[in-house]
Amino acid sequence: MEALNLIESFIQSAETGSFSAAARRLGLTPAAVSKNVARLEAHLGVRLFHRSTRKLTMTPGGEQFWADTGAPFASLQDAFARAAQHDGKPSGVLKVSMAVAFGREYLVPLLGGFLERYPDIVPDWHFDNRTVDLIAGGFDAAIGGGIELTQGVVARDLARPCVVVAASPAYMAGRTLPAHPSDLAQLDGIMRRSSSTGRLRAWTLRNQVGEEALAECRTRIIFDDPEAMAYAAMAGHGVAFLPTPHAAPHLESGKLMRLLPGWHAEISPLTLYYPNRKLLPAKTRVFIDFVVEAFRDGPLAARLNAR
Repeated sequence: MEALNLIESFIQSAETGSFSAAARRLGLTPAAVSKNVARLEAHLGVRLFHRSTRKLTMTPGGEQFWADTGAPFASLQDAFARAAQHDGKPSGVLKVSMAVAFGREYLVPLLGGFLERYPDIVPDWHFDNRTVDLIAGGFDAAIGGGIELTQGVVARDLARPCVVVAASPAYMAGRTLPAHPSDLAQLDGIMRRSSSTGRLRAWTLRNQVGEEALAECRTRIIFDDPEAMAYAAMAGHGVAFLPTPHAAPHLESGKLMRLLPGWHAEISPLTLYYPNRKLLPAKTRVFIDFVVEAFRDGPLAARLNAR
């Protein structure tokens, strides 16, 4: 087992490019990971990493050792995971990342059914609006939209959300309902600033027959969070362009009303993504199947698709 621990420290360091990142995955200190790698190097008689204060890179010998051990070690991990199952049932801690508002509104309500079906799995859910690195963060899976898949990561589509135009009934009282996207120019806008570019998001709306039109409001407020935009819209501060996961609960409650119901803007699919391994741990596999089933066979997918 000691040899496996040393190899695991090496593999995690190779995958993440950092002793610190490997330590976070393993629950160790960076010094402990570095020591484990040094002991492995002494045992093999091969230098595995070039170390500097700025970065960690593998030597040719390290790259060859990683290629030789990566897949077999993953198979061993799967074997240990299967052996550790309680009476053959999926078990263990399941680390999943998801956006704050989406997780609270759509995933937490599924939790009861999941726990009833898989009582030996302990969900360790991380609510974060940032895209996470599955490998470096040690996540079993993550859920998000607009994810750029990296090597070693695969995804399953859950739903096809879109952006709709919404405002509170109080804000629209006494105002003429827009009949075309160009009519939005007469209304106050709760605009969104892109966190990646720093620019205000511009939306091109599309109707059911394929016509497209630029949608612009008078900029009244600028936020960088769609959930905050929804609450500002409910407070009567103006019109918001909201992704359907954020708009749906408030449209259903009547706190928001949809403007231009025949128009929407396209955005990326909502996906569940996870490490591309030949044998996924049972806890991860059943979670993927459970969530995909919930969105495919339940009302969630239709709720998020307002086309």
